[in-house]
Amino acid sequence: MEEWKEYKLGDYILDIAAGPFGSNLKVECFVPSGFPIIDGANLRGFKVTDNVTKFVTEEKARSLYRSIAKRNDVVVTISGNVGQISYIPFNSKYKEYLVSQRQFRVTFDTTKVYVPYLIYYFHTIEGQHKILSFANQTGVPALAQPLKNFKNIDVQLPPLSKQKQIASILSSLDDKIDCNRRINDNLPWILWMVHVVLLLLKLKNDNLEQQAQALFKSWFVDFEPFKGGEFVESEMGLIPKGWKVGLLSEIGEIVGGSTPSKAKSQYYTSNGIPWLTPKDLSNSPCKFTAKGEIDITKEGYASCSTKIMPKGTVLFSSRAPIGYVSIAKNEICTNQGFKSVVPKEAGTAFIYYFLKTSTKDIENKATGSTFKEASGALMKSLPTIIPTKSVLYGFEQIMEPIFRKQETIEDESRRLAQLRDTLLPKLMSGELKVNEL
Repeated sequence: MEEWKEYKLGDYILDIAAGPFGSNLKVECFVPSGFPIIDGANLRGFKVTDNVTKFVTEEKARSLYRSIAKRNDVVVTISGNVGQISYIPFNSKYKEYLVSQRQFRVTFDTTKVYVPYLIYYFHTIEGQHKILSFANQTGVPALAQPLKNFKNIDVQLPPLSKQKQIASILSSLDDKIDCNRRINDNLPWILWMVHVVLLLLKLKNDNLEQQAQALFKSWFVDFEPFKGGEFVESEMGLIPKGWKVGLLSEIGEIVGGSTPSKAKSQYYTSNGIPWLTPKDLSNSPCKFTAKGEIDITKEGYASCSTKIMPKGTVLFSSRAPIGYVSIAKNEICTNQGFKSVVPKEAGTAFIYYFLKTSTKDIENKATGSTFKEASGALMKSLPTIIPTKSVLYGFEQIMEPIFRKQETIEDESRRLAQLRDTLLPKLMSGELKVNEL
């Protein structure tokens, strides 16, 4: 530890500024494309992601030049989901971003500190504690005097060369996790080409998940494999003969959730009945989910109206926000933020992609004064095309090898993430030396 020294974070900061406030960035400022805006959804990991959904004009962005972040800058959330901190990588899609009203951006002196190392540090328990130590304790979570307090954070840092070595080890694990994600998205369709050919389906998209969505659309929206057959009129237009229009409740059981009293610690445990909240899917947006951050005990389960659902259930968040969709890897229950669907007449894949493609429609129909919520009655009454049993079976057979491979890759990524999170505090504290790995 002789090489490690304590510094004020402000000693390494070249520039720091908050995002625009109030009337400077209203909803009417947004445009379909243009200068990208970073929001909380882009700060879920170590790097700022490029899945930007909000833009302003170049002119508007330049008028707010103090809020423009560049590559290698750090972005921190001020209010809401506090504790989020990421950096803009050099290979990011955009050279510059406008930070949102709930964030601030920081430019560091890179001759003294290696930004990726600093981000890894702030994702440790110690680093998170230092950021959250100046968060208020009442009302909406927010950082008090964020710019001043952030600059006053004390950090222990090794020499720059050591920072780069440690970050390199951790980033190699992240690169493998990212590689797994891309493999999951881009597996060659040879895995299921035989099934597709046998069912006279042609797909040209090289992206695995897009292929699956395209397959659902081809079969159940455009009816491409069935164009040679007879069609009949229905409430949803022409559909293949033998199919019908029904409700989501006819093909799956809609199941809500509940929360045991938070005042009783005996209701919660680290190893009990898997229990999920929408926040769990926000923190870990995987296609397959085994459990949330915390389990509940049998006593907790008995104390509320949550219900254990089987493996293969499609988990759908019905509020705050609407539209997280995942598939249960095992038996699981949820809080009241879900209206999940247990497959009945249709299979997991059909219901999964039906909900994925119906999310906007569900949001539009949702109601609520404080926040929108999709009620159980709304979910049950969602209209859906119900194909014949043989067609549904054929679709599930084609999806099965895709889903199996995606789940295997996600499992590996989880193990790599656990390894990274185990190494992270040990490397950051100097407990584990780089040359020991």
